[in-house]
Amino acid sequence: MWTYEKKLQYPVKVSTCNPTLAKYLMEQYGGADGELAAALRYMNQRYTIPDKVIGVLNDIATEEFAHLEMIATMIYKLTKDATPQQLRDAGLAEHYVSHDSALFYNNAAGVPFTAAYIQAKGDPIADLYEDIAAEEKARATYQWLIDVSDDPDLNDSLRFLREREVVHSQRFREAVEILKDERDQKKVF
Repeated sequence: MWTYEKKLQYPVKVSTCNPTLAKYLMEQYGGADGELAAALRYMNQRYTIPDKVIGVLNDIATEEFAHLEMIATMIYKLTKDATPQQLRDAGLAEHYVSHDSALFYNNAAGVPFTAAYIQAKGDPIADLYEDIAAEEKARATYQWLIDVSDDPDLNDSLRFLREREVVHSQRFREAVEILKDERDQKKVF
């Protein structure tokens, strides 16, 4: 079903060790509006979505996993040379004590990922509107991450991710229109 190329979807470079920025990026790793939640949401919703638009959910869910890989790489690169004191100063002491340098699905505040983040109503149009909102929230979060980052290399990758969220939102909007047209045509008959 998938072909995995052993490279990131877009290059990830960081200028310097920055555990504080890594902590902020955890929002997109294990937060409610992050990449894991999006990928799981779309993979789950695909079972109750009409065949005409199922490919949209499959494609975007798969890409969200690629984004998760990019975020993980960013966090790793921003913390790999950090001292325990730097991690403590960044507010990551609890994470370090529990996980050392391993990534863990939690948000920037340290709250663990939960399946409660994943929405699925079973109504295709309602679910697609939820997906549009999720993509717009992710876009906003990427912009805010860019706003607080002073790393030009990292910001390049963050801008790429932000723009992909815009594209995903547009594709979900197109899928809504396809399903609305189909629904309206059925009412005529």
